[in-house]
Amino acid sequence: MTTRMRTEIAEQPAALRATLDALLPRTGEIRALAERTRQLLFIARGTSDNAAVYGRYLVESHAGRLAALAAPSIATTYKRKIDLNGVLAVAISQSGRTEEIVETLVWAKDCGAATVGVTNGGPDSPLAQAADLALCTEAGVEKAVPATKTYTTQLAALAVLALGLGADVDADDLAKVPDAVDKLIADPGDLETVVEGLADKPGVVVSGRGMAFSTALETALKLKEACYLHAMGLSYADLLHGPIAVVDAETPALLVAAENSPTLPGTVALAERVVGAGAAAYTIGGGTALASAGTAALNGPDLPEWVAPMGLIVPGQLLTEALARRLGIDPDAPRGLNKVTQTD
Repeated sequence: MTTRMRTEIAEQPAALRATLDALLPRTGEIRALAERTRQLLFIARGTSDNAAVYGRYLVESHAGRLAALAAPSIATTYKRKIDLNGVLAVAISQSGRTEEIVETLVWAKDCGAATVGVTNGGPDSPLAQAADLALCTEAGVEKAVPATKTYTTQLAALAVLALGLGADVDADDLAKVPDAVDKLIADPGDLETVVEGLADKPGVVVSGRGMAFSTALETALKLKEACYLHAMGLSYADLLHGPIAVVDAETPALLVAAENSPTLPGTVALAERVVGAGAAAYTIGGGTALASAGTAALNGPDLPEWVAPMGLIVPGQLLTEALARRLGIDPDAPRGLNKVTQTD
């Protein structure tokens, strides 16, 4: 039986093509809105928050703008006003209907920010209606509770946002992403070995750094949601400051990096340290350097680092879906979760 999650993973190349076709012509609108701003504030929760981490690294490393992740409770619970003049507030929500995110975007606008909404909910969604500029992704209806194609299309929208902000990247790289994702779906690497390696483990540490940090966080979230693992997503810099003590024979590491990334040497060194301590180090991406340092490898995309996260997450999605089935869990409907989550 093919799960909905697996079907939607396979729909990502088409969803990415449609989203890029829809949004790339709008970089001029982004540029015009952002002219009076100097920094960014990302507003999101859950999977969308992991997409925001990618957006933050991307605009800081390639567009030269300071960016931060919002604490929505400042707006919704503490109800404090903050001077947001000169800020571009970017709210990200798969459905566009999470009340907390919409309320926080409205608050940001009231505080003086220019506002962007990134959503798969369409132009009539509350988030799109509240934003000065709506970047609507074209993932189509997503039925499985764990987000897959809505996440990768959010990353695509944020890549277009970065272009509109003047990022020093080659826009033509985006055209390579759908085919790279398609290739990973067809050949994710040694998936069966990694599934079996995690099947009897209570937890896993998922780590990356820089542009790949968002992938580590999102992969850990998926393993928590759909496989009920105690999965900890960490920057490897934070991991080395103490939590690495939890990595042992019963708690393997899953390490992720893009090829040709400045964070790759550190990820390779971490894999070697984990293996040397007698624990398993499963890897995603990083080419032969990272694969040879680990226990078993999942493939990464042949993409420049700034767009690599759109491909790096795919093996993690496939791992989550396959591991859930191996554990006898329905990945389409994990316990305790709904497609649209409302928070106070």
